[in-house]
Amino acid sequence: MAAGVTGGNLLGPLLGGTLAEIFSYRVTFFITGAILFIIFLGCLFFVHEEGFQPVQDQKLDKATGVIHELKSPRIIFGLLITTMIIQAANNSINPIISLFIKELMHGGKGVTFVSGVIAALPGVATMVAAPLLGRLGDQIGTQKILISGFIISILCFVPSAFVQNPWQLGILRFLIGIADASLFPQVQTLLTKNSPSMLTGRIFSWNQSFMYIGNIMGPLIGGLVAGLYDYSAVFLSTAFIVLINMILFIFNVYRPLKLQAK
Repeated sequence: MAAGVTGGNLLGPLLGGTLAEIFSYRVTFFITGAILFIIFLGCLFFVHEEGFQPVQDQKLDKATGVIHELKSPRIIFGLLITTMIIQAANNSINPIISLFIKELMHGGKGVTFVSGVIAALPGVATMVAAPLLGRLGDQIGTQKILISGFIISILCFVPSAFVQNPWQLGILRFLIGIADASLFPQVQTLLTKNSPSMLTGRIFSWNQSFMYIGNIMGPLIGGLVAGLYDYSAVFLSTAFIVLINMILFIFNVYRPLKLQAK
């Protein structure tokens, strides 16, 4: 499911870019609205929740009560912060990706389409890699997959600052998609494993809130860095953000989980 969410978010620009090239920017909004309406109908008629039992404990109505029920709040909040920074890093590139590609193409034709393709490449990689990495995580440990994802991200963001053409950027963005498959879905897995079943809805709603905080922070950071320096600096600053995220994850999640295992 996490792979589907990530892949959908990143494939959207490909669809949008293609529709804008075939029709127009304005028509693309109408087509997107029609797609969302079809999804609404599908959920209304085909998605049913069975066996639901509401939580009766009133102390769980407050956040403090939920926190007291957690076996290790540090791990849960460490994962929430990890989600936030992952999203901030992913979205810091969004404000400048089309402009950066236009610069690489020297203002040539087809910038919109090429931007859409390159923006979609991480989504393609994520959808392919996420199930494989999820299976591997079950064998060697989800935490190890996450740390590998951080390392791959850093190794891709740094050279992205120095590419000379769109295709070099496209290759690195595809590898970023593999890193994405190593990150967000694995955070979801760890949240599930470390949250009491009666609190799953609350914890995942918090995770969504942190994710959207990251969605807000990312473009602001990317736009600020691009305004102060240049487009290449955005990739370098994002690599630094990922490095900070990895350090926080090791101290707040990885080490406490290892201590629990002992």
